[in-house]
Amino acid sequence: MELNFGSVSLVIFIIAVAFVVKSFAVVPQQHAWVVERLGRYHGTLSPGLNFVLPFIDRVAYKHSLKEIPLDVPSQICITKDNTQLQVDGILYFQVTDAMRASYGSSNYIAAITQLAQTTLRSVIGRMELDRTFEERDHINKTIVAAIDESATNWGVKVLRYEIKDLTPPKEILHAMQAQITAEREKRALIAASEGRRQEQINIASGEREASIARSEGEKQAAINRAQGQAAAIVAIADASAEALRKTGAAIREPGGSDAVNLKVAEQYVNAFAQLARTNNSIIVPANLSDISGLIAGAMQVVKSQRPG
Repeated sequence: MELNFGSVSLVIFIIAVAFVVKSFAVVPQQHAWVVERLGRYHGTLSPGLNFVLPFIDRVAYKHSLKEIPLDVPSQICITKDNTQLQVDGILYFQVTDAMRASYGSSNYIAAITQLAQTTLRSVIGRMELDRTFEERDHINKTIVAAIDESATNWGVKVLRYEIKDLTPPKEILHAMQAQITAEREKRALIAASEGRRQEQINIASGEREASIARSEGEKQAAINRAQGQAAAIVAIADASAEALRKTGAAIREPGGSDAVNLKVAEQYVNAFAQLARTNNSIIVPANLSDISGLIAGAMQVVKSQRPG
């Protein structure tokens, strides 16, 4: 009888320990547990130590509240210009309502994935091929807005969507590469022509500036020559005037007239001597006895130039 009582006490103790252990639930940080009581939603356990009724309450769902990356499978999309385009991306979401995530959808991850694919096909179908490469940000934002509106009923917040790759068919790739090559060659030709044009402009500008510089130099040289010639004429005139003044002064001195007579006679004789050497004929005055008369006439001219 005592043995049976001890066994019952041990069983009761074990049940009590199990009851105590089952009465507490420790939820990790950034997690949320959904509790059902007798098969019906009762509450959501927050991180930390929580009390539950053993054998009555049951943790039905456990959710992570961290940001979760979801790889969206690759799919073929048709663009507005009827071009096939293989697209794959990645979706980032976060559970914000554990109760809705538990009961709003049987599988919210599959629902988000399917919605992302259908929305992506719809967005790509409204664009031409070239725009799909240029407007990735627009595509990403449109998909996030469309999915987030529906995902609210599932207790999920869609944070962002990123396209990982856009792959057109090989024929389109070859055509695009040929187009890019042609554009680069075009830009190279334009750059070369612009370089030649600029070179011609620089050469013409240099020649113009050189011509202007030469003309300025020639102008200045002509001015300098004219000024030099004018200065030379003035100097010669001044020298001639000074020589005449000195000659007149010498004539007025005693014996000056005789010296002038002698000089005029010498020049007259030298003039006939030089004239006779210019050809084979001998030229002599018509009247040799009239030389003194010629000299006297020259002296009269000299005397007439003297001041009274």
